Amino acid sequence: MTTPAAGLPPVPLELVTGDPTEVAPRLLNTLLVHGERVARIVEVEAYRGAADPASHAYRGQTRRNATMFGPPGRLYVYFTYGIHWCANVVCWPEGVAGAVLLRAGAPVAGTEAMWAARRAARRPADLLSGPAKLCQGLGLTGDHDGSDLLTGDQGVRLCTDGIMAPAHPGVGPRIGISVAAEHPWRWWVAGDPNVSGRRPTPR
Repeated sequence: MTTPAAGLPPVPLELVTGDPTEVAPRLLNTLLVHGERVARIVEVEAYRGAADPASHAYRGQTRRNATMFGPPGRLYVYFTYGIHWCANVVCWPEGVAGAVLLRAGAPVAGTEAMWAARRAARRPADLLSGPAKLCQGLGLTGDHDGSDLLTGDQGVRLCTDGIMAPAHPGVGPRIGISVAAEHPWRWWVAGDPNVSGRRPTPR
């Protein structure tokens, strides 16, 4: 069966390669595809590895965070609070940790499957409006950790349909962390109803 995103090209490697604070806003409006389910990325946060106390890789490589150390274009999926999965796009060259947390998405296709996976949702804007909701709605788990988003080797792809990242995204501090929260390393598509958290004025 042909999926809605079957003919879409993957994002170029250069788009996902570099400092997470530069890659993050470039990921806005890309499409995260898992089978029939497609979400447009509308909110992201950057995590800078050893230079960032809020990063999982701040204290070095472990079995849990190994995917964060590259190569770029891989999906880093981790378990949080003992109940939720969260997904990140790895950015820096192999051996250097850095990733972008995918905080929220706008449903594009496969919404019936998203509703089935997100039974607590009460309106379309609740389906993917948070990092755990995004993974749950798209059916992403730890089994997808290390997936190559450019080749889709494990069925998960990061694609483009020609809609560019906004020239003036919303920007503000990261949320849900207790350290290094002062950095303005969170970006979102201004005005999109699927954005998960507080929305300071776009710059």
